[in-house]
Amino acid sequence: MSGVNSNFFSTKLVLSDPEIFQAIGNEVQRQASQLELIASENFVSEAVLEATGSVFTNKYAEGYPGRRYYGGCEFTDVAERLAIARAKKLFGADHVNVQPHSGTQANVAVYMTVLQPGDTMLGMDLSHGGHLTHGHPLNFSGKMYHVVSYGVSKDTEKINYTALEELVIENKPKLIVIGASAYPREINFKLIGEIARRNGSLVMADIAHIAGLVAVGEHPSPIPHCDFVTTTTHKTLRGPRGGMVMCKQAFAKDLDRVVFPGNQGGPLVHVIAAKAVCFKEALQPQYKSYIQQVKKNATELANSIQNSGYRIVSGGTDNHLILVDVFSKGITGKQAEIALEKAGITVNKNTIPFDTNSPMITSGVRLGTPALTTRGMTEAEMSMIGKLIGEVLDNIDRQEIIQKVHSRVVKLSSKFPLYQQRRT
Repeated sequence: MSGVNSNFFSTKLVLSDPEIFQAIGNEVQRQASQLELIASENFVSEAVLEATGSVFTNKYAEGYPGRRYYGGCEFTDVAERLAIARAKKLFGADHVNVQPHSGTQANVAVYMTVLQPGDTMLGMDLSHGGHLTHGHPLNFSGKMYHVVSYGVSKDTEKINYTALEELVIENKPKLIVIGASAYPREINFKLIGEIARRNGSLVMADIAHIAGLVAVGEHPSPIPHCDFVTTTTHKTLRGPRGGMVMCKQAFAKDLDRVVFPGNQGGPLVHVIAAKAVCFKEALQPQYKSYIQQVKKNATELANSIQNSGYRIVSGGTDNHLILVDVFSKGITGKQAEIALEKAGITVNKNTIPFDTNSPMITSGVRLGTPALTTRGMTEAEMSMIGKLIGEVLDNIDRQEIIQKVHSRVVKLSSKFPLYQQRRT
C-alpha cells in the first residue's frame, strides 16, 4: 500500500499516540495494583474487551435488526439479535432493547414512552440512595417532570413502604420509579407493584446496580411486577459500559420508537456485541457462584469495617454495596476518599440518609465488592481489607501509616493478577 494511507491500518498506538498509550498503560497498572471498591465498577473479561474494541466500531446501523436504514448490517443484526435473545433468557423479559448508550439513556427512553412534561413521577431521593435520573432537581428528570421524592425511615435507614404508598395515594403519580445507586438492602418489587396497581400507576425498576444479582436469583426479580426495567450492563453484570431496557410486550413498539429515532441515532454496535458476550458469560453456572461470592464478600467487609469501629448505614447489606458513616467519627466522606486513595484503596464519597454535609463533602463513603470478587478475593481478603480501611481512617493525617498500608495493599493486589498480558 502506498500514498497517504500507507501506514493507517498498521501503525500501533504506541507509535501513533504515545501519550494515550502511556495513559492506558498507567491505568492498567493502577487497576492491577490498587483495591477497587467503587460499587459501580468491575473488571470485564478479555472477551468483552475484544468485542468492545472490534471492527464493529466502524459500523452505522440506525434502526433495528431486519429494519435498518443502512446497508451492510447483516452481521450487526446477528450481534444484536444474540444480545436480545440472551438478555431475554437471562432475565425472563417479554421485550428487550439493547441500544441505549447508558443507564441514563435507558431511563430517558422509559420516561419519554409514558410521560409528558409536567406529569407526576415518584422517585427515590438522591441523598437516600436514589439516582440523579430519578428526579433530582438539577437533572433533566427533575426539570421536565413533577417529581415527588420518597426515602428511608430515619430509625431503620430502609425504605418505608407505608410512607411510600401514602405519597402515591396523595400525589397519584403516573410513574413510580424504584431502584437505587446507594441502597444496600433488598427492594420489595412485589409490594411496589401491588401499590402501583392499587393506585393506577405504572412502575419502572432501575436495577443498574443489582442486575447481576437479579439475573441469577440472588435478589428478587422486578420483571413480574414492573412495566419497565432498566439497567446498565456494567457494574454487577460485568459487561461493557452501556444500558438496556426491558418491558412488557404492550409497551414494546412505543419504547423502541422512543429509543430510535426518538432520542438516539446509530447504536454502538461494538458495545452491543460486547453486551452479547457479557450476557453469555452471565448465563454460565460459574457466574451464579461469582454473584454469591460478591454478596458473601460484602457481608464480611461490612462486618470487618464495623468491628473497626465505623457505623454501617442500615446496619449491614443484602447485596454488593455498603455505605459507611465516617462522619460519626469526625471524618468527612471527602477526607476518607482522599486518604484511602493514598493507601491504594479506591472508594467514592457518598451522601448518607439525612446527611448534614454537602454532596461534595458528604458524611459517608460507598463501597462495593464486585471488582475484587472478580479478581478472586474471598472473605479472608475482605476481613483484611476492612481492617486496613479502619487503620487508614483512624490515622487519616498520619502519612507514614498510610504508606505502610499502601505497601500492604500492593502486596495483596499482586496475589490476584489482573490483565497480565496487558502489562507487558
